[in-house]
Amino acid sequence: MLTYPHIDPVAISLGPLQVHWYGLMYLCAFGMAYFLGTLRTKRMNPVWSADQLSDLIFYAAMGVILGGRCGYVFFYSFDQFLANPLWLFQVWKGGMSFHGGFLGVMAAMLFFAKRYKLGFWQVMDFVAPLVPTGILFGRLGNFIGGELWGRPVVDPNYSLAMVFPHVDNLPRHPSQLYEAFLEGALLFAILWWFSSKPRPVKAVSGVFALGYGLARFTVEFFREPDADKGFIAFNWLTMGQLLSTPLIMIGILLLVLAYRQPAKA
Repeated sequence: MLTYPHIDPVAISLGPLQVHWYGLMYLCAFGMAYFLGTLRTKRMNPVWSADQLSDLIFYAAMGVILGGRCGYVFFYSFDQFLANPLWLFQVWKGGMSFHGGFLGVMAAMLFFAKRYKLGFWQVMDFVAPLVPTGILFGRLGNFIGGELWGRPVVDPNYSLAMVFPHVDNLPRHPSQLYEAFLEGALLFAILWWFSSKPRPVKAVSGVFALGYGLARFTVEFFREPDADKGFIAFNWLTMGQLLSTPLIMIGILLLVLAYRQPAKA
């Protein structure tokens, strides 16, 4: 049985300056997105400029941060927001939601597409393969922070069972690492391969929505439900699964629409 290694949330401390692991994870996420974006721009016709790519990553970053924070507040902690509306802006106290960040990125990409007179789904298809590595870094940040731990395991001899001493002494699933693999590494490999060849417009976005929705829905069976939410319905459906269900349906719809229209790279 493994034991969670308590990790100092401060990665680097230089006098009064402290660099937290969360900040480094976000930096790695956006840096990797820019690197992968430079590789993908070479496939565009016409090739996107460096300014376009820089603006794209900036807009996406703003969408992730603003949307992720608003999503967490309104999806998971609306009662706390009603009690103290200023808490919405207290980002240093933590709290981000992928689904909120996803909506934020969509809004940002709509703004980007209008500015550069590009098709919205063309932009979304470009961005989709850049997202999973950001999710991977984000889940590693969750693990380092010792949060979003998993449910107790049925078999205490399960080789990946991990005790989180700051939670209790029960062997639990390290669900943050499951998510890093499924939502991050595996989904990235699928999307990068799928987008390496010309696909109909909306197809890459459809694979992302479907893939993430299925991965998140599955991992939620191993992740401890939010303490203030518990199970939403049927004594097994969590908030994460409830929010992922529309993504699965949207992914299927986008794929159907993509392959029913004339092929267009």
